Amino acid sequence: MKRMIALISALVVFLGVAFFTTKKPTASTAKVPTVGILQLMSHPALDQIHKGIIAGLKDEGYVQGKNLKVVFRNAENDQSNLKTMSQTLVERAASDVVVGIATPSAQALANTTTTTPVLMGAVTDPVGAKLVRSIAHPGGNITGVSDPAPVAKQLALIHQLMPELKTLGVISTLSDDSAQADVRRFDAAVKPFVKKYGWTIKKYNVSSTNDVNQVAQAMTAAVQAVWVPTDNTIASAMQTLVNVTNTKNVPIFPTVDTMVKEGGVATMSISQFDLGERTGKMAGKLLKGQIKTATTPVDTHPRSDLVVNLKQAAKIGFKIPDALVQQAEKHGEVIK
Repeated sequence: MKRMIALISALVVFLGVAFFTTKKPTASTAKVPTVGILQLMSHPALDQIHKGIIAGLKDEGYVQGKNLKVVFRNAENDQSNLKTMSQTLVERAASDVVVGIATPSAQALANTTTTTPVLMGAVTDPVGAKLVRSIAHPGGNITGVSDPAPVAKQLALIHQLMPELKTLGVISTLSDDSAQADVRRFDAAVKPFVKKYGWTIKKYNVSSTNDVNQVAQAMTAAVQAVWVPTDNTIASAMQTLVNVTNTKNVPIFPTVDTMVKEGGVATMSISQFDLGERTGKMAGKLLKGQIKTATTPVDTHPRSDLVVNLKQAAKIGFKIPDALVQQAEKHGEVIK
């Protein structure tokens, strides 16, 4: 009998210890924060932003697979995907912070939640897109990084490279808010060049990638050079545009460094990786509780560098002065 009581007592003690041990929180069972990333589509510029976000999070001490869970969704430029994927990231994945790469992604996330912090990963016109109240005072659950192209610097570069230029083409997607924001900045910045150098501006619009070939052919026959805004549709069809302009040796001056790599000649470009890295660092600070979306101004000061594509320039017989090549080597990028 005594032996039975001893066994029962030992069992009770064992179960009690086991119960309290499993209930006691440990570092290994602590909640790992989740960052949800929604990307509009796959193309080099947006892919670089995504890579930059991961790097920025790492800079803040958050490493994917170690002390951070990242849930990534790519909408492949499908509006219905944006809606369902936003709901997945906010509700099912229970993300602590969500990031929208490109304006439509950020808008989809904004339409899904008013409580989860939303970061804009490169939105050209956050106020115009109705994502924040103002750049300085976002005022809600949304802030992030904006990527206004340094248009005036780009136009000065075009004039430096083509002092005899008279006709400049502009191609953009009417439904792309970011592209049209860039075009409005272009309209303001180009006025001195029109007045001083007699430039004529010819604008061409597309509604989808299917239009690019035909519109590019009409444009190439009428202009001496082409300026391209931050436009996701044109970026996706950049090779099509380049193939057409190459037939007439017409140089393309995009706003984005990745589009120069795909066949543009040169630009003063905001680094897409830098945009993502800034966004990732902001996400890390949100996770630490160091900042709040409502009171954190939108970052509008990404770095801009000179990017030149010597390979493309040689292909169309275009001369880039040695001084500019040296400048790009020191503060930018030279593609050979």
